[in-house]
Amino acid sequence: MAVNQPLVSIIMAVKDTAPYLHDCINSIINQTYQNWELIAVNDHSTDETPDILDAFAKADKRIRVFNSDGYKLIPTLQCGYREVKGTLINRMDSDDKMPDYKIQVLVNEWLKYGKGHVIAGGTEHFVDEGEVGDGFLRYERWLNEVARTSTHYEQIYKECVIPSHCWLIHKDDFDAVGAFDPIVYPEDYDLCFRMYRHGLKVIGIDVVLHHWRDRSNRISRTWDEYKDNRYFDLKMRFFYEIDRDKSRPLVLWGAGRNGKDMAKIIQSYDDTFHWVSNNEKQIGKDIYDVRMQSFEEIPSIENAQIMIVVSSPDGKKEIQALLDSWGKVAVQDYWFFA
Repeated sequence: MAVNQPLVSIIMAVKDTAPYLHDCINSIINQTYQNWELIAVNDHSTDETPDILDAFAKADKRIRVFNSDGYKLIPTLQCGYREVKGTLINRMDSDDKMPDYKIQVLVNEWLKYGKGHVIAGGTEHFVDEGEVGDGFLRYERWLNEVARTSTHYEQIYKECVIPSHCWLIHKDDFDAVGAFDPIVYPEDYDLCFRMYRHGLKVIGIDVVLHHWRDRSNRISRTWDEYKDNRYFDLKMRFFYEIDRDKSRPLVLWGAGRNGKDMAKIIQSYDDTFHWVSNNEKQIGKDIYDVRMQSFEEIPSIENAQIMIVVSSPDGKKEIQALLDSWGKVAVQDYWFFA
């Protein structure tokens, strides 16, 4: 195969998705880019999934089917990754669908940059009946804006910036960041942070690359690992590993439920911080032995690192406007954590 048509290995964990599998796999078979292999790994399905997978594998030699030697998502992905033969790696969810141009667009873009780069695009939710949930639509709009502006690392502490199925990476780079090795959920968010830590450059493209099925029993709705979807522990582990400079003062902005939970986590890292709020009823009070200050004190805190833990969209906009008005002299580093 020509150098400009590298083999793409698509890894797909499959569990009890028989109603959706035909559409899913056919969307892969119908790709305009044809030099791919599908590594489908059955995670102890109890429906017709194994029979469907076997039938597709018999009909198309590019499809190889395995049975997971572990349970749940990450061990199943690990099982599939051991079998890849391709140069470039992509992941697929077995209830979703690909637009027919997906792999071609990803490969074309990756070839412009090469190793050391991750290509990431947009996504679009769909349902068979009813309407997509508002939360997923908001997340979709945000993800697509992140991809359009290539601001993945600037916004990484807000939420997972690359959906699990919307990236393409060279196998050497994937190995370098730990592939599917860590048993950490949400696995896609953990992967984003590992890309960030390793210094891979994410190239965002303003293209919808994936059709993401919203259904009531998707694991992001049902698994315990995903129930507290703020993921503060995950975010803070990487914040202290990558971005926190303890020689500089830390400011925590926000004293609602999120802010209080974050304050406890900061204290668990044996770190001190200034805690600020725009709620006049809180200012001057001690919470968790920290005196609450006015947000107006921030410009006087020299060389601060600022964590913003405010959930209200309007509140975030107001804070962003204030930070912009203060300028880089007063405010150097800040991150939104919610």
